[in-house]
Amino acid sequence: MSTLLSVRDLAKSFPSNVLFEGLSLHIAERDRIGLIGPNGAGKSTLLKILANLEPSDEGEVNSRRGMRMVYVEQDDVFPETATPISVVCQALAAENDDRVDIESVAAISLSKLGFQEFDKPVNALSGGWRKRLSIARALACEPDLLMLDEPTNHLDLEGVLWLEQFVLRSKLAMIFVTHDRQFLENTASRIIEISPAYPGGMFEASGNYTEFVRRKSAFLDAQEAAESALANKVRRDTAWLQQGIQGRQTRNKTQVRDAASRRAELKATKDRNAAPLRSTTIDFQATERKTKKLLSLHHVGKAMGGQQLFESLDLMLTPGRRIGLLGVNGAGKTTLLRLMSDDSGTIKRAANLRVVTFSQHREKLVPTQTLQEALCPVGDMVDYRGKQVHVSGWAKRFLFQEDQLATFVSHLSGGEQARVLIANLMLEPADVLLLDEPTNDLDIPSLEVLEQALLEFPGAMVLVTHDRFMMDRIATEYVGIDGSGGAKEFMTREQWAAFCKKLKSSVKPSSATASSAKKTKPQSGKRKRTYKEKVEFEGMEAAIMAAEAEVEQLEAKAADPALTKDHKRSTETYAALSEAQQHVQALYTRWAELENL
Repeated sequence: MSTLLSVRDLAKSFPSNVLFEGLSLHIAERDRIGLIGPNGAGKSTLLKILANLEPSDEGEVNSRRGMRMVYVEQDDVFPETATPISVVCQALAAENDDRVDIESVAAISLSKLGFQEFDKPVNALSGGWRKRLSIARALACEPDLLMLDEPTNHLDLEGVLWLEQFVLRSKLAMIFVTHDRQFLENTASRIIEISPAYPGGMFEASGNYTEFVRRKSAFLDAQEAAESALANKVRRDTAWLQQGIQGRQTRNKTQVRDAASRRAELKATKDRNAAPLRSTTIDFQATERKTKKLLSLHHVGKAMGGQQLFESLDLMLTPGRRIGLLGVNGAGKTTLLRLMSDDSGTIKRAANLRVVTFSQHREKLVPTQTLQEALCPVGDMVDYRGKQVHVSGWAKRFLFQEDQLATFVSHLSGGEQARVLIANLMLEPADVLLLDEPTNDLDIPSLEVLEQALLEFPGAMVLVTHDRFMMDRIATEYVGIDGSGGAKEFMTREQWAAFCKKLKSSVKPSSATASSAKKTKPQSGKRKRTYKEKVEFEGMEAAIMAAEAEVEQLEAKAADPALTKDHKRSTETYAALSEAQQHVQALYTRWAELENL
């Protein structure tokens, strides 16, 4: 496959921080590249340099003539009064798109990504649909290369699964920054890690995340062996150089230069081998409680805004039980965690129970505090497991430098704020940990350390996270909230997925419209069907099947990539598809009306 973009000897630094230097890579057609690395390694900056949104300090970026690329930023920001159609039209206008009917092009792009209401306010869209809109806006510009910065952040499981399918089906070349290891496992064809642990500042491996970890481990082992071999050679060089002037005169200058070169190579190898060790140390404090029943819920239910989130939920937390809480955004997972942490008559707690909560909203952080005040509100010493630790040493344990202690919390990155919260939680002895999205903004090394700390925690735990990799490793069992008032226990995440699939298939469109019809039409108004209505009712199922078959045919035509090249035919196809979908819905509505007679 031909190369779309190549990078050689790229470097970028800020006054107090070198992000990367000497980077070289290439991107070919249909590549799906996962870009990973520690927080602060410069992943987002690299994407912006590739997209010509930010300059590099050194190096060059060469792209194929006429190649178009689009960068989709991490946060989906839209004008306050925007609608999906206006967002895409605005992007096309900014690109000076010369196609005749911009609105039709925008409508096609939105339809491809599942949008049906083009004029719905963007502010009413969920996080998953806002991400779809960002991608629809990008695809309307017909890029050859799509760059996605943390695309899975704050998406629920349904949104992440949709994004995975989009990436796998797309024929575009893509490069995406993500810390979602399961997403990398399922979608990446090549993974690149930016880190000073490697020669040239990066390590690349073809294949998924599992293959990357295997090859990375082998490379680092080989690099450690190379350091040992170099150290032996340098020791011999040093002994030779110390023999005195007479001994050195019998040897040529090339040997002296080679010895100096080996010393420099040894120093560089030592520095690289030390780099992967730079990770935070996480160790939650547990109490010495021997109680078996820590917290129990009996027939607990909660409704908000007229919607029943869950009801009749029975659950008991015991030491060593790690529950993964599952459900779409808005199903009530965070609400359930709050009920567990607050006092409630329906929830029984062991005497003097110590509950420690991590909130995804980070409301415990005070933006106007300095980092030192956030880590140590009083004085300059923290009490960790009965020992006094100076705040600078405590900060260093979480990868903060001493000169950062005066930095305001509001100026810290998302990953740095998450590390502050974890640092504070470690100071509190706990029987129960309630963790609401603790993985947001953490890099992969920090995620791995957090996982290990949670596995070693002896108390009970309830975990909400969209990180499937972590959820599968941590949870001993699961509780799923289906969003319709139901809550059920499962042994595996696959059982929950199968349950959701069965739940969706059991809810026919006709049942919803039928219940709606019953509400709007009094029971006393029921009458018998006429002969004509009886014939119509008996043939309704066949009519719906025929209409749905027509929709499937039109959807297949709409999915043809060649359709986008013929704007007139594509407009007609999408109009016909929309009309066919409306016809199916009308048939279901009519079926419900006839069924109610």
